[in-house]
Amino acid sequence: MSATLALAALAAAAQLTSTPGAEPPTYEQREVAYEQIAAGHADEAIRAIEASLASDPDDPALLINLGAAYARKGDAARAEKAFEAAINSGTRYELELADGTWVDSRRAARRALDTLRHSSQLAALED
Repeated sequence: MSATLALAALAAAAQLTSTPGAEPPTYEQREVAYEQIAAGHADEAIRAIEASLASDPDDPALLINLGAAYARKGDAARAEKAFEAAINSGTRYELELADGTWVDSRRAARRALDTLRHSSQLAALED
């Protein structure tokens, strides 16, 4: 299953068509190792995502899923770094989450980072 990304299509002001107003959004699907992460194959997901990041190092969907894969492995430091990179990415778009909701990529990364930090705090209390 590919993660679905929604990229807003912008109408150029100089190129008016017979239909006034903004163009409808376009949707793009990309492979972001969702199936590997969901199946618990974090190492496989990390390899696939890192290969994709070589050509698009600022892609927030890839960075968020890289963080999720590291979190699955228990590597909170690397997960946090990936989520922070997604938050600070110059690229921003709407992402479809696993539950079917759509959310801004920065908001998704912040949620993931908050969840990671909360889980880490709970784990520290149990020790």
